[in-house]
Amino acid sequence: MVPLAGGVVEPVGIVADMAKKTSGVKLAVNNRRARHDYFLDDRYEAGLQLVGTEVKSLREGRGSLAEAWIRLDKDTGEAWLEQAHIPEYVYGNRNNHLPSRPRKLLLHRHELDHLARDVATKGVTLVPTRIYFSHGRAKLEFAIGKGKNVSDKRQDAAKRDAQRQIDRALKARRSR
Repeated sequence: MVPLAGGVVEPVGIVADMAKKTSGVKLAVNNRRARHDYFLDDRYEAGLQLVGTEVKSLREGRGSLAEAWIRLDKDTGEAWLEQAHIPEYVYGNRNNHLPSRPRKLLLHRHELDHLARDVATKGVTLVPTRIYFSHGRAKLEFAIGKGKNVSDKRQDAAKRDAQRQIDRALKARRSR
């Protein structure tokens, strides 16, 4: 610790490096469409097995989960993120990654078994909701989702409109 003017103490060395690291979460890609198309239930977090240019592209906030889905492989017992589009890194070379390649999800065995059981028995699907960085590591948040039909989507839109009208009325009443 180095004392500064005014009694302020500045960390030095390893302590300073630890203080600089952000413990927060940096959002890279969000799937807003998932809440519109699915009833989302339990949420899970999985690590992503990525190559370097994919990480750099995600850190720039580039990528899309709009067409993405999660496949559970029964033979190997692994989970894969399919059709997630992470564009090529702009400054990459000829060893750049393929934009829509399958990416392995890093989960514990008991989590994989639980998910496989839910998908097989309940008739639900695994929906990727967002990719973010936590402590410098890329993470995928996904949820167990059940598909909405057209009438469910209409009901949700009606609820949102009604809530907007209530909020407007309350705001107008408060401003009087």
